[in-house]
Amino acid sequence: MFAINSSIKCFSLLLLASAASLVSAQTAPKTSLLALSKHDHTLAIVDPVTLKVLARLPVGEDPHEVIASADGKTAYVSIYGGGRFHSLSVLDLAAQKTLPDIDTGALNGPHGLFWADGKLWFSAEGAKVVARYDPATGKFDWVMGTGQNRTHMLYVMPGSKQIFTTNVSSATVSILEEITLPTMNPPQSQKGMQPPPLANAWPRTNWEQTLIPVGKGDEGFDVSPNRKELWTANSGDGTLSVIDLKTRKVVETIDAKLFGANRLKFSIDGKLALISSLRGGDLVIYDTATRKEFKRIPIGHGAAGIQLDPDGTRAFVACTPDNYVAVIDLKTFTVSSKLDVGGEPDGLAWSIIQ
Repeated sequence: MFAINSSIKCFSLLLLASAASLVSAQTAPKTSLLALSKHDHTLAIVDPVTLKVLARLPVGEDPHEVIASADGKTAYVSIYGGGRFHSLSVLDLAAQKTLPDIDTGALNGPHGLFWADGKLWFSAEGAKVVARYDPATGKFDWVMGTGQNRTHMLYVMPGSKQIFTTNVSSATVSILEEITLPTMNPPQSQKGMQPPPLANAWPRTNWEQTLIPVGKGDEGFDVSPNRKELWTANSGDGTLSVIDLKTRKVVETIDAKLFGANRLKFSIDGKLALISSLRGGDLVIYDTATRKEFKRIPIGHGAAGIQLDPDGTRAFVACTPDNYVAVIDLKTFTVSSKLDVGGEPDGLAWSIIQ
């Protein structure tokens, strides 16, 4: 009897394992929502049409942000640890499996992520820098310090010549910009040689930083679709700072009273700014033209990550304290669904397979 029961039990376990394997092996659609669970240490791959979780892949402890490569095949996750940890989890989205971590070494506290021009850009809060990783060579090929406290979120302009980051505890926004310097002739190997023609002169560039003071605790931010303005959500004093990117000055400080504001995201057309707060139960929406509050949508007890559908019809908001991702219909401005992607959801991103 014992042998029969043991055989049945083993057979049942094999069936369960096979079923789990089939679920995890489901082919991802061309466009997938990626959602992190800080509690479960997993990345969920979600079909945005059916809103079904297709796979859950393990990542490192305390994952915060996620980004996908331009071809949609690889995901990178920042393993933050409050500025202490020093790794990036890497996932093969096509094969739905984990790859070896990237050890960031002294670039500790990786947090904000951005993919641009074939490379992974990230902030390293503990090191007070912005850095760049080249997957083709497996090397960090650029790093620049901000000298600011808690260099946190990140945005890279097309061409990778200009980078924006919020420095939470310094209440500043950094603009890092590559500039061209006058060319210089290479050193001569022998005395008396004539300088080489100008065509052989060395090109020269340098990176400069502009610091813009904003509200206290600036964390979440976004650049408008027309790239004329940058808005920050300032958790410490509840304000929103509006920066004119041409003059590089704060042109308006909005007393939004959004204490604990965590993330800010523009709608696809740039007409609305969506703001989440870990201390508030509403997704707050501002009209960017009038700079007035437009709508409040009850979503739970607090929220973090925000992503917009590529077609702009829905917003996905990670309601961290409530353990779900709220799906917002941006036509009716109501919660249309809730997704279970694991406990304490946070970072969200899109994977679009090319």
